Amino acid sequence: MQSGTGTGGNSPDRPSRRASRRKRLASTRARLVGLRTRAETRFPVITHLLSHLISVNVLDSATRLAAQTFLTAVPLLFVVASIAPPALRDQLVNSLHDAFGLSGSANAELSKAVQGTGAPSDELRQTTGVIGGLMVLVSATACSRAMQRMCQRAWSLPKAGARVAAWRWVVWLAAWLLMFGLQGSLRDGFGLGLWLGVPLLLIAEVAIWWWTQHLLLVARVPWRPLLPGALLTGAALTVLTSAAPLYVPRALNHSLDKYGSLGAVFTLLSWLITLCVVATLCITAGAVIAREPWAARRLGTPVLPDAPPDDM
Repeated sequence: MQSGTGTGGNSPDRPSRRASRRKRLASTRARLVGLRTRAETRFPVITHLLSHLISVNVLDSATRLAAQTFLTAVPLLFVVASIAPPALRDQLVNSLHDAFGLSGSANAELSKAVQGTGAPSDELRQTTGVIGGLMVLVSATACSRAMQRMCQRAWSLPKAGARVAAWRWVVWLAAWLLMFGLQGSLRDGFGLGLWLGVPLLLIAEVAIWWWTQHLLLVARVPWRPLLPGALLTGAALTVLTSAAPLYVPRALNHSLDKYGSLGAVFTLLSWLITLCVVATLCITAGAVIAREPWAARRLGTPVLPDAPPDDM
């Protein structure tokens, strides 16, 4: 009886406790809503950017783009190793070495893959060149299309027609191959040092990302509104690629020594995903900034129709 009485005695307190908890939750919710409202009023760019990043689905877009980039780079490496002249192979190795600061086992594996241990036969060169060329072409269009979809999502544009965009995919890939081939020389300032190399690399990065958006968006956005995204992306990727030698060689050598080739694949994919996430964030942020009223007036940003949902 005492136990039942004790329980019955505590029961009136439960509704009051629940009511107080509900009041605290309601008060916390009201404060959070008030903070969000004040943030939207004071910092509209940040709130617009956050909502737009959610709609763009940054991680999904960046992961797909990184995977397609990797699938393009691997067959391209074998094509270069099989049919390219020695001077071009040496240039590719130097660019990869300068871009990532490769050393140790990672540098040895790269040299073995690209330069090989001996001269392949003409039949092997022809077979590998044809098969690899087809693989590169198929993978390259997938990579170009992934980049195009990311730009379209950032600007909330509908898909462009395949007939209009097809040749742009090939041109975009060729320009990026040229850019990557020159990256080592740009970073070194054409032999004059980093004092000239870093500004040259920054200018080249901004220029190619500015042109990338204009090309893959099929010129539906004028040049000036694309500049904020190009500046943000070029600056961020210049910093990341300049810092790559501090991290990538150590991580690659550790992965190769501990897990073999699969470990190196995982490390390279992780680095590519990082680069693609940064590029996606910066291009999206540039699109949001260019559409803000104060920037739109100066950049001449047009009013663009919203795109229908895109399933990538």
